[in-house]
Amino acid sequence: MSMGTGYRTAPALSTTEPALDPRTAPGRRAADAGAPALGRFCPGAVAPRTGEDALRAALTDLARPFCVVRTPDGPAVGVGGTLHVGDGAPSDALDALAIAPPCRPEHLGDAGFRADHGLRYAYVAGAMANGIGSEEIVVAMARAGMLGSFGAAGLAPARVEAALDRLATELGDAPYACNLIHSPNEPALEAAVAELYVRRGVRTVEASAYLDLTLPLVRYRLAGIRRDAEGRVETPHRVIGKVSRVEVAARFLAPAPAALVDELVRRGDLTREQAELARHVPVAQDLTAEADSGGHTDNRPLVTLLPTLLALRDRAAAEHGYDRPLRVGAAGGIATPDAAAAAFAMGAAYVLTGSVNQACVESGSSDAVRAMLAEAEQADVVMAPAADMFEMGVKVQVLKRGTMFAMRAQKLFELYRTRESLEALTADERAQLERTLFRTDLESVWRDTCAYFAERDPRQIEKAKADPRHRMALVFRWYLGQSSRWANAGDAARRLDYQVWCGPAMGAFNEWTRGSFLARPEARRVANVARNLLAGAAVRTRAAALAAQGVHVPAAAAAWRPRTDAELAEVLR
Repeated sequence: MSMGTGYRTAPALSTTEPALDPRTAPGRRAADAGAPALGRFCPGAVAPRTGEDALRAALTDLARPFCVVRTPDGPAVGVGGTLHVGDGAPSDALDALAIAPPCRPEHLGDAGFRADHGLRYAYVAGAMANGIGSEEIVVAMARAGMLGSFGAAGLAPARVEAALDRLATELGDAPYACNLIHSPNEPALEAAVAELYVRRGVRTVEASAYLDLTLPLVRYRLAGIRRDAEGRVETPHRVIGKVSRVEVAARFLAPAPAALVDELVRRGDLTREQAELARHVPVAQDLTAEADSGGHTDNRPLVTLLPTLLALRDRAAAEHGYDRPLRVGAAGGIATPDAAAAAFAMGAAYVLTGSVNQACVESGSSDAVRAMLAEAEQADVVMAPAADMFEMGVKVQVLKRGTMFAMRAQKLFELYRTRESLEALTADERAQLERTLFRTDLESVWRDTCAYFAERDPRQIEKAKADPRHRMALVFRWYLGQSSRWANAGDAARRLDYQVWCGPAMGAFNEWTRGSFLARPEARRVANVARNLLAGAAVRTRAAALAAQGVHVPAAAAAWRPRTDAELAEVLR
């Protein structure tokens, strides 16, 4: 087996380099123990090299395999030679103790996911609401061979359509996704956005925050369902479901509920023949296991959530007999090469990032927020009431450091829980709200709220007129909704009220980038961050392969420090 055919030459290492320390040398422990060799290695033009630098260089040469071999000077890295397995090796060949196969970033994850979505890399920049997952992020991801999802949640349909116009102009047929968020308090908005996606031919949506399947989501998924020339069921629209609960995941991996399909037939959105085809496809072929993330989250650990959903995937595939494989990706905490490598090692078909993209210059947030995120540590996050599901008590994970939003939002929820109306507030409570949170009188807030919903969903106003408690909820939601917009706009007067969706991944990213060029907010670009995470994950994957063969890999040799685009080009060429 040639170790060099078809691969570029590895950089030469200094001949004066000292031998590896016996306590940390790759393969030394196996060699000292008399471990059996997996084969015999004949060096090529480059002699085997000892030293940590030699191992680091070999691990980073992602497209080229190498061996750890036994030499008179101790274990060494052999590149560019020939590995003989079995008989026939020359008598002077060296014992091969382990082999590190090639692993390029485009090898990571599920090949079917990459092919189906037209991607080079199994990497998704997830949707962040209110346009934080911006057109700029989507375009940058598409041009880098990855999938970006536009953050349509919280935006009016006209704003979403403007984004679709821009993406069509800049990307043409290049792949991208758009968010469709569960909106139990604004079902008309969810339906309007889903209908917009059908009308505009959006091929992929990232469905998030769903507690149950809805008619608009199923309408999008099944629109245009048909059989292809080979008789297989074909769906023009793909759904990537993002979930953290097993019961919700099971609904996404099953065919659409019969009651919803029948309603679509009744409305004329599906034919009877299409309804029959719907029984043969899942609502989502791709499912993202959303662990401890920013925004809507159940704070699940990825190491327990992902294996659970992978097992569910296998049960669903067996139960329903689909002719295409189901896939599960990983999100939440993906902010370092180690985290990405771990997710892929556990079987993730792809990884999805969020918090780290908000910290990049292309996000729809502000420079002020990016500076705050650059200082965040892992414990600087907290759960706070969600604007879109306020009455239900649903919470989102937000940045705690530098803002009082979480505390103030919780105060509003406690008042909503214990008071029946705005009129039931005490004089002190009302004065405090008007002075510190709203900075205006509640009547003015109500007028602004009416103007907002008159355009967005007039039924909310009618309901509030009949239900004083719902009127109170809408007024309180005004603060929660504005707090995100103040953050995105960088409103300095409202800095203490910024709502910044953020998970502990942000702190891990900052720790990894500390002392590098990526420590500076203005240097963070989504494609560069993604390529660094994937390249580093590939290095860690190769190091893990050596460790699985009994080779000790010094931590420094497998560490990946952020590289500029020019430096990455040398590694990824």
